[in-house]
Amino acid sequence: MIKLFVGLGNPGAEYEATRHNAGFWWTDALARDLKVTLTRDKNCHGRVARTVVNGQTVWLLEPMTFMNLSGKSVAALARFFKVAPEEILVAHDDLDIVPGQVKLKFGGSHAGHNGLRDIHAQLGSGDYWRLRIGVGHPGVKSEVIDWVLKKPSQEHRLAIEAGIARALQAVPALLAGEMEKATMLIHTSVAPRPKPPRKPGADTPGND
Repeated sequence: MIKLFVGLGNPGAEYEATRHNAGFWWTDALARDLKVTLTRDKNCHGRVARTVVNGQTVWLLEPMTFMNLSGKSVAALARFFKVAPEEILVAHDDLDIVPGQVKLKFGGSHAGHNGLRDIHAQLGSGDYWRLRIGVGHPGVKSEVIDWVLKKPSQEHRLAIEAGIARALQAVPALLAGEMEKATMLIHTSVAPRPKPPRKPGADTPGND
């Protein structure tokens, strides 16, 4: 089961609406759902909220260390409250997924994401859950840094927020440790793609 929900981003008003802060958008939305308030905690180097769901203590965390040092905050809370890596879910922006889609994944590499890279290093393990929030790709590798540090278009922002809202439906399963159910809920909650228009005569025998 998930005991610690982490959202990655950069502190400061200038970064608040940028793609790199999609993880913060997730924890902010989760905090609203759970009716808790994230407050600064200097010992955890971040904004923290604590609540109890079905008798289980649940933590929300937004590192205030800037993205590249996210692990410092995650490790501080996890070690003090004895939360194992496999009980942690980290929500972060993902370039390889289109806006509106969200994917749940356990373990694996950091795939070049600097926030995950530092969490790997500080926890000494990659065996934690990730909620990959699609923000799309600029199409050119050299433009990636500029892309994640800029605001998405209104269309993309709405799509990202819709993806986050759908992923929140899996929170009860995540808290119960029903990870297969949570994965199914998250991965099948994407709006279906419109079907291509039918070609003239498609229903005519011999044109299949």
